[in-house]
Amino acid sequence: MNEVNREQLAADVRHVLDDVQALLSQAAESSGEKAHELRARAAEQLRRALARLGDLQHVAAERSRAALHATDDWVHMHPWGAVGLAAGVGFLVGLLVSRR
Repeated sequence: MNEVNREQLAADVRHVLDDVQALLSQAAESSGEKAHELRARAAEQLRRALARLGDLQHVAAERSRAALHATDDWVHMHPWGAVGLAAGVGFLVGLLVSRR
């Protein structure tokens, strides 16, 4: 999930939550059928937002699995390269930790 998608998702969620909050405050001020209608609209918007988040979660999980399989394949094809890379990262982390 790239940065633009994350920013768009955050903006969409903020927008939906603002709309739901406005609908619920209107429902609190209203009574009878109007209040019921406003609550139903708020519930529907929340349901749609949750569905969108679920879809995005599924996409993120699929991408993570693909990255995991690609990494696993690379490590199996280049075991000594993976050991060298891990040693280099460990060395750099050790340097950073020792400076503090």
